Amino acid sequence: MDYKEKRKIRKQKLEQQFGDFVENSIGKRIVDKDLIAPELPDKPEKKKWYRVIIPMGLSGDGSEYHVYVKIADPKKLCIFFSGGGVAYNEYTAARPITGGKVAADLPNYYWNNLRPFTQIMNIDMGIMNLKDKANPFKDWSIIDIPYATGDFHVGNNDFPYEGEDGEKHVLHFHGYINFLEAMGVSRNLFGNPKRLLIAGNSAGAFAVPALTDEILRVWYPEVKDVTLLSDSALLLYNKWEYTAREVWKAPEPICDAIKSDNITLSWYRRLFKKYGDRLRYLYSSSTRDYVLSAYYNDVTNKTYKTDADVQDAYYNQLKEMVKELKNLTPKFGMFINDWTLPIVTKGGTVHTAVREPYFTLFSQNDVTMARWLHDAVNGNVYDIGMELLK
Repeated sequence: MDYKEKRKIRKQKLEQQFGDFVENSIGKRIVDKDLIAPELPDKPEKKKWYRVIIPMGLSGDGSEYHVYVKIADPKKLCIFFSGGGVAYNEYTAARPITGGKVAADLPNYYWNNLRPFTQIMNIDMGIMNLKDKANPFKDWSIIDIPYATGDFHVGNNDFPYEGEDGEKHVLHFHGYINFLEAMGVSRNLFGNPKRLLIAGNSAGAFAVPALTDEILRVWYPEVKDVTLLSDSALLLYNKWEYTAREVWKAPEPICDAIKSDNITLSWYRRLFKKYGDRLRYLYSSSTRDYVLSAYYNDVTNKTYKTDADVQDAYYNQLKEMVKELKNLTPKFGMFINDWTLPIVTKGGTVHTAVREPYFTLFSQNDVTMARWLHDAVNGNVYDIGMELLK
């Protein structure tokens, strides 16, 4: 090993130690300041976040699983699928996300548990933010289904793998089981809404078309006013059907619907075939998503990095994706943005917006995502940013 290689490894170790320190410090502060969402009491307050422990639930590493709920207007309910990466083989299963790996720019693919730090992503930002006066969804009841299983919320398998430590481990792809338990909680707390928003970001955005039929058929068949939002759900991979069927062991109807390398499009086609324009459909993405382009680079070239070439590939794939969704129904509402964050987006554009601070802060064509989404759930569906795809 030459000097440059040794220096690189030493630098990565320092960065990893620093990243883990930052994450652990934030988590400790959340605990020390008593900022952890309390467990749901018998008489909960309105417009306050609570945790509901799911006894039958399981995070990817085998630890406890819970959902978050906010009780507000009983007539307006948002079922939100959280994102947080994906695991699709033994290699990715062995590399869950940590603050250290992110800081050192090492391969890290999915969140495998619910630790204090992950609460920030679930209930403190964007559509979840109770303190943001510009958030039009503060008065909505919400159940947030956290993501800690790496399976787009559709898995039902215990997957053995060899970890980076050389030891044998098991990744619990229990996303579908967690979903079913979460829907039981939702039905008990929010039994008869008049308006339903089923939304998700990143991995949760894939879950929206996969699981909406079951939500409407089993849990909320009486709701007629339904809006769907997938925020950043584009990752082409020619082994999606195999992954869903053999790795995640998702329910058969979910696997059978996968007819191409575009799993999101396959699931929306199945959904639209059954429901047609009875539902409102929404899709959002940035033009050169720096995260999804890195995942695409990994599944294509075995390199978990983003660069200009894969960002351009993502841009062309997005144009095709939007075209195909519009072919399903011209009423499919789009929010396309070209937002960047210095250093963070690595020459590309942001990854997701609905559960980020820029949900209400950034605008495209003078329209924030918050306003666009609020207009849509009130029946006014329109497109933003389509000129960016021409």
